[in-house]
Amino acid sequence: FPSKTIKFVVPFGPGSGTDTSARYFAKKLQDLTGQAVVVENKPGANGFLAVKQVLTAPADGYTVFIGSNSTLAVNAALFKELPYDPVKDFAPLTMMMRAPAMLVVPPGSPNGDLKSLIAYAKAHPGKANFGAGSAGYQLMGELLNDRAGLQTVHVPFKSAGETMTAVASGTVDFAFAEVTAVLELAKGGRVKILAVAADQRVPNALDVPTMSEAGLPGFEAYTWVGAMVSAKTPTAETAKLAALFTTIAKMDETRAFYERLGATPMTGGPAQMHEFQKGEIALWKRIVQQAKVPLQ
Repeated sequence: FPSKTIKFVVPFGPGSGTDTSARYFAKKLQDLTGQAVVVENKPGANGFLAVKQVLTAPADGYTVFIGSNSTLAVNAALFKELPYDPVKDFAPLTMMMRAPAMLVVPPGSPNGDLKSLIAYAKAHPGKANFGAGSAGYQLMGELLNDRAGLQTVHVPFKSAGETMTAVASGTVDFAFAEVTAVLELAKGGRVKILAVAADQRVPNALDVPTMSEAGLPGFEAYTWVGAMVSAKTPTAETAKLAALFTTIAKMDETRAFYERLGATPMTGGPAQMHEFQKGEIALWKRIVQQAKVPLQ
């Protein structure tokens, strides 16, 4: 094992950080094993379609779920009932990367900084809106509502790519998106970045202030990507995949790849990912309660 083609199932469309990570790891895994690795995008329904595909496939290690904070943690906080258990139904392989979210507005937006966006939203309660391509980004928007005392409206999209298209066209007033999905668009003038939701500025966007510097102290929000297989997968195959994924995560080339995107590789194996995931679920459940976000 592996002795045939491996499939990575991604719950978002092309252009997302999850997809970028999946394609990078697919190439490296192919190099390490000599077996073909294909990436299949299955966006929509809050990741439920992709999860169902993975959990109904043969549990033989040849179908890998490339999940994110949305599908593996936030959904557990945001939905009254899930058609899957993000902890019990999966066996973790390893974390892959973490990236800070960026707050973006349309290129023609009159709001040139965070304070003006907040002032605009306060002047238009219930009318100002934000786009989100997943539950994770929705909660980042709701967190902004809570921290800044706003009443902006969530507009759902299928992916980060769709959300950025909506921002670029001015369909929505603002959005949060991971740095990997934003920087090139901003360089091309398609979106305008107001702030990065991190504890420090991003090395390849040093002109972008943190949310704290821009006027909202302590506001941080990160996206992350990790690999899982069905919990029914035999232990030997799970361990072999986990070892391969961890090897890729620890490569100098992987660190360089993510740093170019403004992200950071995460190199913990299955045990660390399990603990990290449980901590993230608890964090977002607390935020949902604090912000009084209605459960779906």
